[in-house]
Amino acid sequence: MKFGIIKERKNPPDRRVVLSPEACQSVLQQFPEAKIKVESSDIRVFSDQEYVDAGLEVNADMGDCDVMLGVKEVPIEALIPNKKYFFFSHTIKKQPYNRKLLLAILEKNIELYDHEVITNPKGRRLVAFGRYAGIVGAYNGVRAYGLKFDLFNLPKAEHLPDQRALIDALNRIHLPNIKILLTGKGKVGGGSKEMLDAMKLREVSVEEYLHQTFDEPVYCNIDVMDYNTRKDGQDLGKRDFYANAEDYHSTFMRFAKVTDFYIAGHFYGDGAPFLYTREDVKSPDFNIKVVADVSCDIDGPVATTIKPSTIADPVYGYDPQSESEVDYKAEGAIAVMAVDNLPCELPRDASIGFGTMFSEHVIPAFYNNDKDGILERALMTQNGKLTERYTYLQDYVDGE
Repeated sequence: MKFGIIKERKNPPDRRVVLSPEACQSVLQQFPEAKIKVESSDIRVFSDQEYVDAGLEVNADMGDCDVMLGVKEVPIEALIPNKKYFFFSHTIKKQPYNRKLLLAILEKNIELYDHEVITNPKGRRLVAFGRYAGIVGAYNGVRAYGLKFDLFNLPKAEHLPDQRALIDALNRIHLPNIKILLTGKGKVGGGSKEMLDAMKLREVSVEEYLHQTFDEPVYCNIDVMDYNTRKDGQDLGKRDFYANAEDYHSTFMRFAKVTDFYIAGHFYGDGAPFLYTREDVKSPDFNIKVVADVSCDIDGPVATTIKPSTIADPVYGYDPQSESEVDYKAEGAIAVMAVDNLPCELPRDASIGFGTMFSEHVIPAFYNNDKDGILERALMTQNGKLTERYTYLQDYVDGE
């Protein structure tokens, strides 16, 4: 089996890669029958020379590779027919902007394995950049707070080399005695929590957060059952919430009343209550001044997120009364950081972490007859057709 690490061609440029030079060496040591070839790239965070120094072949011609490994969507004109491809296709939710890409994949008889659906038998994702989104999102949120109130001016994350440098920068600033709320306890929330802990901020309980004042900045990390409750008042636990989200309503406003800075690092499931609505934000009780929306669901559960922001221009203002974008420094405006490709700002660390997961969970499946079904579950297209698991996309493919 010959794996090809392909050049990222999507704009804006993405410097991440599936396997770092070190990860490639690890794969080759573990599976001597494997071969890895690297497509020459002038944007990748690891240079061509770093791969050459690791003993890997670097070339512009990838035609002899069996499995192509990329991060972002591959432009249609760059797809090589009759190959296996791994990348984030952004088609599993029937995204309109990528329908033509999925059509081309079918027409070119490509086997598409989407990183987003590489899961264990219980459906838990095995490879993801979520932790790094959380790390950069928390940093960017603190940066936005400093800019909003002219307290400090942190460098952009993209200008710093790694997580350690982000932490060092955060530890050179002084936060006022604010309350910081973090939603989510998965990989994204965990990444954000790493940064708050690295700042040596005190974590407090829900009860302390809601009812006490502090003479230092503090944070509270809450999960879905802290801000949702059944409409009938029963307490049936988290499993019931995931199964019957429509039977719940949000109690997030009790947190919004006392929160200065909010980091949204939760997963939002279809049918779940919005955390807060645009009407909620108009309430005089809504105290949040800065939102770092790592999850970045547009016009969704975090109502102040009305558009994604960009790495180049990461912060915009939301005016609660007009429900529109304004200067984030304007009086009454809520500063919103909603960059939707946060891991791109930490490409080296993100690539190393992703490569560790990919070489641990995915590469072995090619050599153990896919005994855990990892490849089978992630395979979206085969023989010019959607696989059985993904036939729900047929109307999307047909343009209906």
